[in-house]
Amino acid sequence: MFLRNAEPWMDGSTLGEHLEESGVSRRSFLEFCTEMAVILGLGSAAAPSVAKALEAQKRPTVIWLEMQECTGCVESVLRTEAPTIGDLVLDVVSLDYSETLMAAAGHAVEKAKADSMAKNKGGYVLIVTGSVPTKEDGIYCMVAGRTIREHLEEAAEGAAAIIALGACAHWGSVQAARPNPTGAVGVRDIIKNKPIINIAGCPPIGDVVTASVVHFLTFGRLPSTDREGRPLFAYGNRIHDDCPRRAHYDAGQYVENFDDDAARRGWCLYQMGCKGPATYSPCPIVQWNNRTSWPIGAGHPCIGCTEPYFWDTMTPFYRRLPEVGGFGVEERVDTIGASLAIGAAAGVLTHAGMTVLHQIRRRKSMKQVPEHEHPATEESHNG
Repeated sequence: MFLRNAEPWMDGSTLGEHLEESGVSRRSFLEFCTEMAVILGLGSAAAPSVAKALEAQKRPTVIWLEMQECTGCVESVLRTEAPTIGDLVLDVVSLDYSETLMAAAGHAVEKAKADSMAKNKGGYVLIVTGSVPTKEDGIYCMVAGRTIREHLEEAAEGAAAIIALGACAHWGSVQAARPNPTGAVGVRDIIKNKPIINIAGCPPIGDVVTASVVHFLTFGRLPSTDREGRPLFAYGNRIHDDCPRRAHYDAGQYVENFDDDAARRGWCLYQMGCKGPATYSPCPIVQWNNRTSWPIGAGHPCIGCTEPYFWDTMTPFYRRLPEVGGFGVEERVDTIGASLAIGAAAGVLTHAGMTVLHQIRRRKSMKQVPEHEHPATEESHNG
């Protein structure tokens, strides 16, 4: 695949020419395009079209800003399956600025960023990780003597599109949790006049980032999104619907203690606080670390990190979700089993309907009150 090598990218050359000079085989390139087409929901038949569009690409410019964050998103993105996003970033795009990845520092890199933005105005992609502090005029995150908000607004002005990467860049994440001392907000709360896509998660899955970049390079636009700005190809389904433990939920088979026999059998983690019924994410399908595993696969409940303001709305993480209907919510396991024996199909339909209603109510309430303006409540903050 896109193995990093010493071959420099020649000015004016296309991706296809660069790959050929680097010794990447046509078969490997098509395998990559097929994988991306499948992740994007286009199907393997679209792979030739993706390949044709990608190989004609000339090196696009990327500016990557890192604000209030832990750098976990950067780590996750750099460790995607081969071809890695690191290869993609370093070989397919021109990464002209990134606080974590660049070796240089100081005035030189700030000048390089300014020069790149001026040269590529209107054409570069802006990647943003981290939240934006707004209290005290934004002094809680400063770079080169200026607030990070100033850097964001300046970089966004000339960007063709913005990729907000990770929960912090969407809704402020843990920095915006009550009482939100820095007034942290996401990119969409600051930038209103540019196309923005939110690749959700804490951290997000690197392969979803790769696929989103490939979509932009292939079609010249960002993928379609849901109302939260998340790409539909990745966040169109609930974890609950794709979970390999779903059959145990439907059968009323629950883990009730992390070291009980049900846990060892791989039964449903709903009773342990799993937020899968209220969380939209491709985790069960794409997974992490070369598709090695994912939280539920490792025996831990989903914490709902791809959902808005999850540090407030999904905590306490080990308490069962309220208001999620269906069998097993208010009944003991043995009762559930008896009920399912009478009408499992009706239970599944009821569960799905109640869950949708729960989602609609919760999302509407969050839309009405921005996180940084939420009043503090002991129950939601402390569980």
